Amino acid sequence: MTDISATPPSSIASSGSALMKKRNRHQTMLQGLGIAAISFAAIMLFILIASLVSSGYKAFTQTHIQVEVFVDPEEIPVDGLPRGGFDDVLLASLQQYFPDVEGRADLRKLETILSNGAQFRLRDQVVENPDLIGQTISVTVPTSDDYDQLAKGMVDRDSPENQRKLSDRQIGWFETLEEAGVITQPINWALLTNADSRFPELAGLKGALVGSFWALLVCFLISFPLGIGAAIYLEEFASKNKWSDIIEVNINNLAAVPSIVFGLLALAVFLGWFGMPRSAPLVGGMTLALMTMPTIIIATRAALKAVPPSIREAALGVGASKHQVVFSHVLPLAMPGILTGTIIGLAQALGETAPLLLIGMNAFITSAPGSPLDSATALPTQIFIWADSPERGFVSRTSAAILVLLTFLIAMNAIAIFLRSKFERKW
Repeated sequence: MTDISATPPSSIASSGSALMKKRNRHQTMLQGLGIAAISFAAIMLFILIASLVSSGYKAFTQTHIQVEVFVDPEEIPVDGLPRGGFDDVLLASLQQYFPDVEGRADLRKLETILSNGAQFRLRDQVVENPDLIGQTISVTVPTSDDYDQLAKGMVDRDSPENQRKLSDRQIGWFETLEEAGVITQPINWALLTNADSRFPELAGLKGALVGSFWALLVCFLISFPLGIGAAIYLEEFASKNKWSDIIEVNINNLAAVPSIVFGLLALAVFLGWFGMPRSAPLVGGMTLALMTMPTIIIATRAALKAVPPSIREAALGVGASKHQVVFSHVLPLAMPGILTGTIIGLAQALGETAPLLLIGMNAFITSAPGSPLDSATALPTQIFIWADSPERGFVSRTSAAILVLLTFLIAMNAIAIFLRSKFERKW
């Protein structure tokens, strides 16, 4: 047997000191790895946000031209308002700055300064007030995408003429308008108030925002009550046996299933068997509800488990029934956690793209849906559509749409954190 008392105290002290140094070294390494991981994540997040802002901030302004327009009665008769010659009236007003521009070909090139939607903006103004016919009015209309890119510095004016879409003469026309002080760049509210368009300067997110609202509303109305009901039954009323264990395992597995699988299920069942309308937010909401429900069930069961057993025992001790214990005592105390899990689940559903693509919510929709049965798109699918467009103006709008989507996601997660911190009970 080893005689411990024979070991010199100095050896024991040096051995303990070496062990402490080793433990401290391992702890320092672990802390360093954690700090490095957090720093790497923060750097990647900064790069992502910076790249989106640098390419998307220009979409939040739009180049406009302000012209004095004579609403010629010969071009726009009162009885022909819906189909009047509004483009000819605008071209005549623009031509006043370039009296030397003549010929049909040159006039067509000059007209490309104006957006294709400029005539419709003038039309709406005149239709709303027919008394404007015969008067000279000031009209502010958007420029086309090529000139919008030029005004925002995305076209190198010094590059060779054969390497850009605008000729030197066209750039000279635009510079003349800039010198005349009729070019402005106000905030692009049309990005939020317009629906989609083939022309980048007219495209907006209104249809996608409304479509996402209807889809999330349907998703909430289906997944919230069904998810909470299933969680309450499984946690509070169901017998603990192999069948409940199988159900629990399958719910956990469903929460990890790729979202595209739910899209295929919706395509086969909702569209194939039931014949529901394609591209409708109703179908999109039902698809997202299938995907969100497992998350809500898991979050609700975790919130119910967090309520101390003493609450149940005290309620049962004063004569409350099982039903009263659950719905009058346990469920109200678990509601903050349930709401937090629900909001996080809906935020995840808001950012899903694959299932919505499979049910056709990536159609070209030029107006916002008026009901869940109308054809619509959603924010993620609108971003997908714009990212696939060849026009250069959609590049910045794609980044701007991603920033809008991230804003909604951050807001929903912030609400979840607020609810959790404000109503969470400490036991």
